[in-house]
Amino acid sequence: MAQRYDRAILTILLCAGMLVATGDMGFAKTSKSLAAHKHYASVGVIRTPQNLDLRSASVLVEDQRTGEFLIQKRAAAVVPIASITKLMTAMVVLDAQMDLKESLIIKPEDVDTLRHSRSRLPVGASLTREEALLLALMASENRAAHVLGRAYPGGVNAFVMAMNAKAQSLGLAETRFDDPTGLSSRNVSSARNLADMVNAAYNYPLIREFTTRDDAVIHSGRRTVAFHNTNRLVRSPRWQIGLSKTGFIDEAGRCLVMQAHVAQRPVLIVLLDAQGKQTRFADANRIKQWMEGPPPSRRTRKG
Repeated sequence: MAQRYDRAILTILLCAGMLVATGDMGFAKTSKSLAAHKHYASVGVIRTPQNLDLRSASVLVEDQRTGEFLIQKRAAAVVPIASITKLMTAMVVLDAQMDLKESLIIKPEDVDTLRHSRSRLPVGASLTREEALLLALMASENRAAHVLGRAYPGGVNAFVMAMNAKAQSLGLAETRFDDPTGLSSRNVSSARNLADMVNAAYNYPLIREFTTRDDAVIHSGRRTVAFHNTNRLVRSPRWQIGLSKTGFIDEAGRCLVMQAHVAQRPVLIVLLDAQGKQTRFADANRIKQWMEGPPPSRRTRKG
């Protein structure tokens, strides 16, 4: 009888221990799982819906408020990012609190000898640091971006080091910079990292203003030159865009990043490696239409 009693107590103790152990392991597993996910929607990611045909090679749409990933397509792929680079260029310039009214002169070393891209800023042109920042962000002017780096204390090399240090401070582990313009294919990142970079750039009022301005006129000596935004969507009344940047080199394809309000929620949109001049803009419109849903059907009166 005593042995049966002892066995019964031992069985109860073992069962209780297993329940406690299971509970502890479940709690630890949950904690580890939550800690492993930086973003809210990493738990429940919505992949590209079947009825949403996006032509860009890498895509990410993220709710800026919650961090929820609404759409993902090769979002972790590390690829060249072209002139999306200029968002980091702008942040480094503004972080350094350099005099925006200081005059900068375009010199031969600011000319693109890698891809021989065209520029409307001739050698010898004079513009303020603020104007250079505006043209780099709005019109993706490569000479303007390069002179910003060259005029940094220590020159372009020091500037690129500051760009990479800024990326590291933001936790952009998949992002590397090689020059301030984005002409180098060694400027790389992922769609996920770029969403974080756009979110960081959104904290700079001047970047928001300059990237969404329609056009600008620059007076340089005797010349007056008009520049326009490289993102045609900023001129569309259908869009409410808070930040924008385009990019293109052969290795990167055509790229577009934006902060915008879509379907009454702030979102970060990253579109990389689109083929064709209009594909990235068409993808953005397709995302917008998908998020907003089909238009309400019109009821007609029967005769």
